[in-house]
Amino acid sequence: MNRLKVRQDLERFFLEDIASCDLTSQLLFSQDQFGHGKIFMKEKGVFSGESVIVEGFRLISDTIHVDMMVHDGQQLNKGDTIAILSGPVGKILEGERVVLNLIQRMSGIATQTFRAKNLLEGDSIKVCDTRKTTPGLRMFEKYAVRCGGGVNHRLTLDGGVMIKDNHIAMYGNINVAVAQVRKALGPMTKIEVETETVDQVREAVEAKADIIMFDNRTPEEIRELVELVPGHIVTEASGGITLNNLASYKNCGVDFISLGALTHSVKSLDISLELEVE
Repeated sequence: MNRLKVRQDLERFFLEDIASCDLTSQLLFSQDQFGHGKIFMKEKGVFSGESVIVEGFRLISDTIHVDMMVHDGQQLNKGDTIAILSGPVGKILEGERVVLNLIQRMSGIATQTFRAKNLLEGDSIKVCDTRKTTPGLRMFEKYAVRCGGGVNHRLTLDGGVMIKDNHIAMYGNINVAVAQVRKALGPMTKIEVETETVDQVREAVEAKADIIMFDNRTPEEIRELVELVPGHIVTEASGGITLNNLASYKNCGVDFISLGALTHSVKSLDISLELEVE
C-alpha cells in the first residue's frame, strides 16, 4: 500500500474517532505514565495490516514504539502475538480502536481469500475481488485480498473498460460498443465484456474483447462457453459464486473467478490488545 495514502486515510479515521481528545484517557493518565502491551490473535487466520499498526501509532505519537512480530500474509494461530507496543498509556489507548478495527477487517478479508484460494487448490484459476468494497476502505480491503493470495480486479472505474449488462442493454450492440471505446483507448487499457448468453459470447469474441466474463453461469455452462473463446482472450467467471459453491467451479476452464463475497460480507477476525502499566 502507498504509505502516504495510508497515513492520509488514518488521519481521517482518527479525526472521526477522537475528535478533540480522548477524554477518558486524558483524565485518567498522565503524559509520563508509560505502559507496554501486545496485539494478538484471538482466533486462527491470515494477518493483514502491518502498515496500519506501524503508521497508525506513529501518527498518534512518535513516543509509541512498535515491534512487529509478524508480517502481512502470514498464517497465525489463536494466541500468536502480532506486535508489541510500548509508550504513553493514554496515547496507545487513543489509537487502539481505529487500528484494531482496520486490521480485524483486513485480516478477515485475507483469511476469506485464503480459504477461497484453497478451494481451488491445484487449479490455475486465480481468485480476484470486485468493486463491492466499503466506501473509504477500498485500498485496505483490496490489499488484504492480495495478502490472502488473491489478485485485484479494477481498483477504480478508470482502471479499465468493463462493458456490463446495463451498458449493453442501453447501447444495444456489443460489437459497436467495443469499437466505440477502442477508438479512444491506448494499447495499455483492456476491454472486458460481461456476457450472459452464447450469442453474447460469440459477439464479444467477434468484437475482439480482451477479456470475456461469464456472468451467473453454472460450472457446466462455463465449460461449454470457454470452448467458444480463443486462447488469447482472458476469461472470467462471476455472479452467484460464493465459498459454498466455489469448489464446483474447479477446472471449469476460466482464468479468473471474481467474488464479491471476499469483501462485501466478510466476518472480521478477532484481534485484541492487552496493555500493562510499567
